[in-house]
Amino acid sequence: MSAEVYLTACLWMSLALLASLISIRIGVSVALLEIGMGILGGNFLHLHITTWINFLASFGSVLLTFLAGAEIDPTLMRAKLKESIGIGLVSFLFPFAGAFAFCLFILRWKLHAAEIGGIALSTASVAVVYAVMVETGLNKTDFGKIILSAVFVTDLGTVLALGVLFANFNGYMVLFAAVTIPVVLLIPKVTRWYFSFVGNRVSEPEIKYVMVLLFLLGGLATLAQSEAVLPAYLIGVAMAGVFLQNQDLAHRTRSIAFTLLTPFYFLKAGLFVSLPAVLTSIGLIIILFLVKMATKLIGVYPISVAFHFKPRDSAYITAMMSTGLTFGTISSLFGLTHHIITQTQYTMLVTVVILSAVVPTLIGQAFFRPALPSDTQERGLGGHPADEASGARRGTPPRLAPQRALPDSET
Repeated sequence: MSAEVYLTACLWMSLALLASLISIRIGVSVALLEIGMGILGGNFLHLHITTWINFLASFGSVLLTFLAGAEIDPTLMRAKLKESIGIGLVSFLFPFAGAFAFCLFILRWKLHAAEIGGIALSTASVAVVYAVMVETGLNKTDFGKIILSAVFVTDLGTVLALGVLFANFNGYMVLFAAVTIPVVLLIPKVTRWYFSFVGNRVSEPEIKYVMVLLFLLGGLATLAQSEAVLPAYLIGVAMAGVFLQNQDLAHRTRSIAFTLLTPFYFLKAGLFVSLPAVLTSIGLIIILFLVKMATKLIGVYPISVAFHFKPRDSAYITAMMSTGLTFGTISSLFGLTHHIITQTQYTMLVTVVILSAVVPTLIGQAFFRPALPSDTQERGLGGHPADEASGARRGTPPRLAPQRALPDSET
């Protein structure tokens, strides 16, 4: 291993550390600051992507997407199915239709390029929203879990749209589906049995088990010319009940992701932004950004109010559902690598996607961030506190107390 690899890793991690320190100081999501550091690194420090950085960043997005799926409370999602599906579906349909029409009829893009534009700008960022929910503690409240569930529905819409409009039906796609479907269906029971069998060991057999699944299905998805984050989300949702019962395991997995992997992903996302290229297309970028924000606002805010959320909370939901990053960049990169969009169109879309990861989050956190409920209260619909026993009334499984990690030699 050359010294250059270690020094390059040191530089990247130093930027991530600086982002963390600034985040602590000013109270802005570290994910957004890491994107900003990536922009600075790419334009002024001449950072570039290597094979190993690309892998760490790619698996960072996969693990983060898995954790976002694992945060979805199945019991709460069933109880608030109308809210999750309603907000999530509108959050996808309005921006997709608006951005597609704008790219096709105003910008005069080709049909398939306009479809990529619509998909890329319809997303809500799993990575950003999940990171914000964890940092603010809202992931532990009903309010935050409804947002995560709605994001899941939105991104499921983008995945289906990308799959239906640009599906590459080949033998690998059949293999991917043939393996993924039974794995997702069997995971809840198999995982409970496996976790009870191996116990809580220092060698982390539970986390290694999760990573084996993510690597396997991610590899099959890549062979099928899809993306590794897609099965990761499904696996996370399938294992959500297990992770909600074992918060210590979720915390350990989250520590690995946020310490080592996701900084490379967010820094890499910033590296995609070329400031000179942005300046030459700044007018169209601003217009596309406003198209996404306007269609999200027109769709999400009214339906949130209709579901009896307070105006302030509805504004916060709208801000979170307006974010974009993971699936937005994936859709744009898919279009570029398959020669559906040009390099200029790609730069415009990725810049808008990154802007949508930063601007709505900053607005939501600065002006509409909800106060955390007390330890004995949970945020319910409309921001009204709920009884501390509400989890029991919903039938939410009790969370298992953290257990002492046993050496592998102990039985």
